[in-house]
Amino acid sequence: MDTLWIIVNIILFLLFIGLLFYMQKKHLSFSKRVFAALGLGIVLGLYIHLIYGTESNVTTHSIEWFNIVGSGYISFLKMIVMPLVFISIVSAFTKLKLTSNLGKISALVIGILIGTTAIAAAVGIATALGFDLEGIELEAGEAESARNTELEQTVGDVENMTIPQQIISLFPQNPFMELTGARPTSTIAVVIFAAIIGIAYLGVKRKEPEHADFFAKIIETIYTIVMRVVTLILRLTPYGVLALMAKVTATSDYSAIIKLGKFVIASYVALIIMFVIHLLLLLLAGRNPLTYIKKTMPALTFAFTSRSSAGTLPLNIKTQHQELGVSEGIANFAGSFGLSIGQNGCAGIYPAMLAIMVAPTAGVNPLDPVFLGTLILIVAISSFGVAGVGGGATFAALLVLSALDLPIGIVGLLISVEPLIDMGRTALNVSGSMTAGVLTSKVTGELDENVYNQPKQSLEI
Repeated sequence: MDTLWIIVNIILFLLFIGLLFYMQKKHLSFSKRVFAALGLGIVLGLYIHLIYGTESNVTTHSIEWFNIVGSGYISFLKMIVMPLVFISIVSAFTKLKLTSNLGKISALVIGILIGTTAIAAAVGIATALGFDLEGIELEAGEAESARNTELEQTVGDVENMTIPQQIISLFPQNPFMELTGARPTSTIAVVIFAAIIGIAYLGVKRKEPEHADFFAKIIETIYTIVMRVVTLILRLTPYGVLALMAKVTATSDYSAIIKLGKFVIASYVALIIMFVIHLLLLLLAGRNPLTYIKKTMPALTFAFTSRSSAGTLPLNIKTQHQELGVSEGIANFAGSFGLSIGQNGCAGIYPAMLAIMVAPTAGVNPLDPVFLGTLILIVAISSFGVAGVGGGATFAALLVLSALDLPIGIVGLLISVEPLIDMGRTALNVSGSMTAGVLTSKVTGELDENVYNQPKQSLEI
């Protein structure tokens, strides 16, 4: 009998895919198709959850079939991330778009990312104190105890990482290994490697221009092909959002969410406040925040459902360039650096909130100005090298709590609501990198204001 209901669920899923395909054929905008997929995914997921329950065989096997689309889409995105980062930055050098402002652009992007992460930490601190969150109120079940056992096995490595070691980990070691994404900091390593190739190109151009011109043509050809691959993959976004959202709503532990509702609400209040700060920064730069919201919503929606900043990178870069008027070079720098540096949600708000919650259990006054200043500083420094995939927030929290000699057990106690909160954190991370791109382009005079102010969606997918 279970097989019959699984087939019914698969048929419903395929019907929704057919509806999205019909919308595409009718040339509905990319944004409308993404939001339609989000709504359909919620409906399908809630239906499965309410009828069959979270743990039933019907739900489990139905989601396995849905994952062919959802997880498959994420895999395609991750496949193109490293080639996109590498070829885009090298291409920016060959097009002479970064040569005069390279140092300024890098400093601005990194400075904005780290600066907003420090602000995010302050927001997380204020929210945790405002909601009077206490780690001692949390209880450990079987899943939480198992999670803490895993964390104890990894915390040793985290505790042994000094700040200089964290900085060294950003440097490329084996470029071929880095292109596989073997390390959490591989993305930054690829950015550095690509920049070195670009600088070498500039040197060759001065001395042997014929070789440089030949190299530039090769890079331009590869760039054109890679961007075409990106476009083909991004066309699958509505289908991926449908599958991912159905999985989230069908498998979420709503009883645990209710039990930890105070922490969930506090987390989203902090995330929303930080997003509003992004909008205020754009307003101070003379940009219309409402235009930003409208044009970035498809990318933020996908980041929310996929919980992967790395997976969102192609859409992030396209949105910055085609919708917000950011130059290609700056868009690639901001998007790429934003994967591992200064993630406002995962590396800013989350670790700060946990530190405030467990401080009293370690005999530390969470209102002590010295403690608060140290916490913000450590959060900002530790934001280097946080992986842009699900789990990055856990790594960031371990770094911060270990540096402050605070107990790490609270990280495992929140496992049941981790996916729900991580959705909002990832969307904020992506917004932070896009905000950094817009602000940097504005300061360097490379922002195409006509593109930014254009009311009609210009994203070509």
